[in-house]
Amino acid sequence: MQTEVREVRGLELDSQTRCRHYNGPTDIVAIKMRCCGVFYACKDCHAALAGHPIEVWPKIEWNQKAILCGACRAELTIRQYLESGFQCPTCQAPFNPGCRNHYQDYFEY
Repeated sequence: MQTEVREVRGLELDSQTRCRHYNGPTDIVAIKMRCCGVFYACKDCHAALAGHPIEVWPKIEWNQKAILCGACRAELTIRQYLESGFQCPTCQAPFNPGCRNHYQDYFEY
């Protein structure tokens, strides 16, 4: 069985979705933007490439699969991601805890 490879857009992407803006060892999360349904490495990559503003995910839609682990390519719901303890529930790869400082850019709070 072959898994569908999700396209991730961003500037200077590596194989684990790190980009020009966020490229530390734990910056391996891509987010499907609600406004366009496309995975981007970060809000800054979206701003540079999409041509439209980000639309935040309302709490009522946090069961949507909108998070991609760059390490194993597992798709997580927003809720799974927010409750993950900063690691992928599928492969246990660590996620950057500093990303919580930007949640309001992506998710309704």
